Amino acid sequence: MKQNRKRKETAGMNFLRYLGPGLFVTVGFIDPGNWASNIAAGSGYGYELLWMVTLSTIMLIFLQHNAAHLGIVTGKCLSEAASLYLPAWLKNTILATAMMAAVATAMAEILGGAIALQMLFGIPIKLGSMMILVLVLICEFTSAYKRIEKLIIVFVSLIGFSFLFEVWIADIDWAQAAVGWVKPSFPEHSMPVILSVLGAVVMPHNLFLHSEIIQSRQWNLEVIARQLKYEFKDTLFSMIIGWAINSAMILMAAATFFQPQNAKQVDDLATAGKMLTPLLGNAASVIFAAALLLAGISSSITAGMAGGTIFSGIFNKPYEIKSKETRWGILLTMIPAAAVILLIDSPFQGLLY
Repeated sequence: MKQNRKRKETAGMNFLRYLGPGLFVTVGFIDPGNWASNIAAGSGYGYELLWMVTLSTIMLIFLQHNAAHLGIVTGKCLSEAASLYLPAWLKNTILATAMMAAVATAMAEILGGAIALQMLFGIPIKLGSMMILVLVLICEFTSAYKRIEKLIIVFVSLIGFSFLFEVWIADIDWAQAAVGWVKPSFPEHSMPVILSVLGAVVMPHNLFLHSEIIQSRQWNLEVIARQLKYEFKDTLFSMIIGWAINSAMILMAAATFFQPQNAKQVDDLATAGKMLTPLLGNAASVIFAAALLLAGISSSITAGMAGGTIFSGIFNKPYEIKSKETRWGILLTMIPAAAVILLIDSPFQGLLY
């Protein structure tokens, strides 16, 4: 019995040692774009679109698992592998679209953080966007990966606890929610929101990032075998956390905003935060905005890292913050993303699309 207990304790400790990369990429699909999509889904259609979170998470587990395996076994990220094995024209086309996806994603992350700053401190959206941009660039250019990884895990934990609190004080119809999680439904005019939920969960830049950060610097078969053993557990555990947080957003929006006789989408995150105050109490609105700020900052960091990974891979080089390719990749992701925000009239629509 002692040996069995010791074996279980050792397995548990090993799992904790290899836990991290999955949580690191999880923050990419609990970003402000997800908030907009999920709040639109819950406020406009109640519990009916919860199934899309379930389906997209299953798809995500499969894709992230394979991307992680590529990184572990070959020591190459998706971008480097494309440079090695695809014709130049095809590689350049794919990686150019991946960079555009990273820019679009980063725009949503920065914008979400700026909306949170406006909600908390009254800072204008465009000024707040520049503040988020500067903070993220400082984090990416001065912090080692392991320090950023721990910071991201803390942020994910705080966001998760924030939404658990929101769901706990909201009046959830759990019977309807249970049906919504497993029964596909296509309410009238819901297709843009369904696609938005799918696109906010299955995100291209996360595949590139996961294949990069999962790699070990100790190249021997024993280390690789151990990583392969624990990678799926890390990915599954992390994606389930993401599923729970995304579900909690829809549950909260459905319970708080949805009215069957007069269904109307909440079309502004700041409005959502304000509407929560009389319905759920003063603390709810502040927690909502604080969690949004954490989501915006942490997902902006991972979006910038993904851009650095993709751009470095174009030159068949790994992500390394001291290399010019990585630095240029981060800048070419984050600066255009922030510049686009200066041209956007509707922040919520920018997040949703």
